[in-house]
Amino acid sequence: MTEAVGQGTGTSTSTSTSTNTSWLSVIWSARRDPAARILNVDLLAVLIAILLPWSTTGVTIAVVLWVIAFGCTVDLRAFMQSLARPICLLPIALFALALLGTLWSDAPWAMRLHAVSPAAKLLALPLLFCHFERSPRGLWVFIAFLASCVALMVVSWIVAFEPNLSLKLYLSRGPYKVESGIAVRNYIDQGQEFTLCAVALAYPVVTLLRTHKIWLAALLAAIALGLVFNMMFVVVSRTALVTMPVMLAVFALLHLRRRTAAAALCVTALLAAVIWNVSPSLRATADKFVTDYQRTESGNTMTGVGSRLVYWEKSLRFIADAPLIGHGTGSIRGLFQRVAVVGQDGVTAEVVGDPHNQTLNVAVQWGVVGVVVLYAMWLSHLLLFRGEGLANWIGLLVVVQNVFTSLFNSHLFDFFEGWLYVLGVGVAGGMALLQRVSHTNLGAVRVSPGQPDSRGGGST
Repeated sequence: MTEAVGQGTGTSTSTSTSTNTSWLSVIWSARRDPAARILNVDLLAVLIAILLPWSTTGVTIAVVLWVIAFGCTVDLRAFMQSLARPICLLPIALFALALLGTLWSDAPWAMRLHAVSPAAKLLALPLLFCHFERSPRGLWVFIAFLASCVALMVVSWIVAFEPNLSLKLYLSRGPYKVESGIAVRNYIDQGQEFTLCAVALAYPVVTLLRTHKIWLAALLAAIALGLVFNMMFVVVSRTALVTMPVMLAVFALLHLRRRTAAAALCVTALLAAVIWNVSPSLRATADKFVTDYQRTESGNTMTGVGSRLVYWEKSLRFIADAPLIGHGTGSIRGLFQRVAVVGQDGVTAEVVGDPHNQTLNVAVQWGVVGVVVLYAMWLSHLLLFRGEGLANWIGLLVVVQNVFTSLFNSHLFDFFEGWLYVLGVGVAGGMALLQRVSHTNLGAVRVSPGQPDSRGGGST
């Protein structure tokens, strides 16, 4: 009996060792095996997804490694042809406009070049489209991102009870404020990723329920509810409060029947009412929409909502001064500095480099031309995800979230939200394109010589 157990253990160990060895051998064989090189690019994309909720530096390093790995696998001719598609051309055009905008800006050159960098991440979109149009492992990236967000949610609950366990204690580069429930970065970033994951899980949950896979659906639903409860009870983001109903409405319109959508709306409203009554944090955050404006209006105090209204009013005046091509790249801070009220404190004297609105950010720097390019890019990416399937749902959700949250922040140019858009749209877009090619190939009718075709004609 002991011998049998020993043999079984040895077999298990050898199997595990051989599995690990085979994985390592596949990775290291990339020098001579094209399939292994593709796998390495996929694994680096998975690494980016894992690091994105946690680390800025880690994501930057992983992106550089991913671009190098992609460059070693790309078919240059096919890639250059793919750049003519609007989904690729428009992000490049927005970056090119940012680069050209340095020529008519009056900001210092260091500030002009620094202002170009937020748009540079858009150049990764054509690369991601190209790669995941040929790779079947795009889902790995989204699973990795979900797992990373779930791990962050667990840490957030822990930090909610003991704020001093926040990783900001070790990861922050400068002065920081330990906030209850914030493990890394800030409440806006955390709300963005939790909202995206929670709403994105609605599609697989409904799909699994329709195929009677109850336990897996229940597991995913529990994860989604955990993320929602964290946002309602631990870290409440006003941006998430505004955008989540819009995203849920999009899901109901696209993927639920009328009766099911009505029932889901009633359940959601009931759940929201219960959470409203038992969550002081949620009520306090909602009240700030009004109190922030009143405090800024009456006392010139810097607040989240009130300060934004002042930024937007000033930005509209800047746009009126140069409506066509704007004031140039990196000009925003200098413009705010010129109109700041000298000798006063508060929001009227505040100098910022971002008006906290993506459209205004683009319009101030590059005028109507920039806004047209920005909106055309968003529209082309929305149209990319018109089909059915999980990839189309995730891609559509990422674009919708970015468009609506960009009403309150310049999220396309922020690090985390910008890379969330690039990674989500790039991977999901590549998967959607691959899915269309597969459906086209399956639907194609090939007529063999000597056999009648589908129209009833015979061979001649």
